[in-house]
Amino acid sequence: MRAVGSSIPRVDARHKVTGEALYPGDIDRPGQLWLRVVFAERPHARIRGIDTSAAMAAPGVVAVFTAADVPNNVYGLNTLDQPVLCGPGAPRGMADADIVRFVGDQVALVVAETETQANSAARLLQIDFEDLPVVSDPLAAMQPGSPLVHGYRDNNVL
Repeated sequence: MRAVGSSIPRVDARHKVTGEALYPGDIDRPGQLWLRVVFAERPHARIRGIDTSAAMAAPGVVAVFTAADVPNNVYGLNTLDQPVLCGPGAPRGMADADIVRFVGDQVALVVAETETQANSAARLLQIDFEDLPVVSDPLAAMQPGSPLVHGYRDNNVL
């Protein structure tokens, strides 16, 4: 079967273009909980600590999860080289799981009774970041002495 240059029918196309397709955000069941992922706002930093107390005390909050709550805090497509949640205290997983490597690395999960409560509580987390050197140029990243993306490697070349 040749796909490039061909029109391939999609089984879900009609529902998507007509607006009939359901997405997770469209589902609202009685008693369901809402999860908000909290993302790192730094490109390269060590998380020294996460204070969850204000978020846990917020109305409707059921739970707040950090790396310390993830029993096996490591995953990856080809190599187990990424933490599930970045932060200190993971029981098992990567030695440097406390380091965020890009804006958008996941650092916490907030579970609440409503979407609004989860979003509000997520803003109450106090994350103590220690900024680390950033290299944003791929050619510079390959040079000896460049800040390492993964501290257990000798360089940034895979």
